[in-house]
Amino acid sequence: MRLVVQVRLLPTPKEASALQRTLHACNAAANRASAVAYSTGKRSRNDLQKEVYAELKADFGLAAQAAVRSVKKTVDAYTTLRVNVRAGNLGPPGSQRRVRAESKPIVFRPDAAQPYDDRILSWQHDARTVSIWTTDGRLKGVCYVGHPEQVALLAKYRKGESDLVHRAGKWLLLAVCEVPEPTVAEPSGWIGVDRGVAQRTGRGIAVEDLGGIRERVRPSRDQRAALSSWPFRQLGKHLAYKCRRAGVAFLEVDARHASQRCPRCGHTERGNRPARDRFRCRRCGLAGPADHVAGVNVRERARLAWGFVNSPALQET
Repeated sequence: MRLVVQVRLLPTPKEASALQRTLHACNAAANRASAVAYSTGKRSRNDLQKEVYAELKADFGLAAQAAVRSVKKTVDAYTTLRVNVRAGNLGPPGSQRRVRAESKPIVFRPDAAQPYDDRILSWQHDARTVSIWTTDGRLKGVCYVGHPEQVALLAKYRKGESDLVHRAGKWLLLAVCEVPEPTVAEPSGWIGVDRGVAQRTGRGIAVEDLGGIRERVRPSRDQRAALSSWPFRQLGKHLAYKCRRAGVAFLEVDARHASQRCPRCGHTERGNRPARDRFRCRRCGLAGPADHVAGVNVRERARLAWGFVNSPALQET
């Protein structure tokens, strides 16, 4: 499992100034590479690097690996743009947002994050310091601090690039760690909707699959803005990620009629939900909060789905 660990650098004022100049130089170089990529159409790493590598070193004072990282950052930005265009995230062809994104080169802020690899950034975990390249020369013995759990992960599992970030006056390093995934234990039960207690109870977490919810629901006027901006898929991804880290079973189940179905007798109709927050079965009379009823139904669907997914394959006869 790939995780990102964040620690805070504690540079002296002189070191901070060197880091600032470095970020500005790297992002100015990335902007130059972006302009070339846009004008020439050369957006593969090898092609763009051949075009701008010497210029980035000579004109912007970058070391060899810093120039390579700046080119890669530019290429990755154009790849992300292409993926978003193809996915329709920037609107249909001709839309104002898509035209604005495609009509000019990508621009990097002066303080945008800069990737570092092991040739220009080394970690001394016992001393909790780093040695980091800058345009003013290499800074050695720069201290860092972080949450004990994050620091332990960093020392044991760090692998790959790290990003230098300047945010709200603080200097940060974001490092990639490859952490082994814990084994997901067989759950003793399911929680319909839960955000943090399942690891202690031994139960799994099940949530509604909210794909297409924007097309299915008709919110009131004052709810439309919140509905349009809520990233439903992102919420599910965050829950799945947290469960994977904790070794907790996670499922997304069919959300249809979850708050209209009676969990006692199975009767399902819109009339079972006379108000937004209330449920009352018109067949057996079971009543309660609609969200609680929906959670019970989600839990039962998770039990069935888990049993089906994990049942032994049927043998052909």
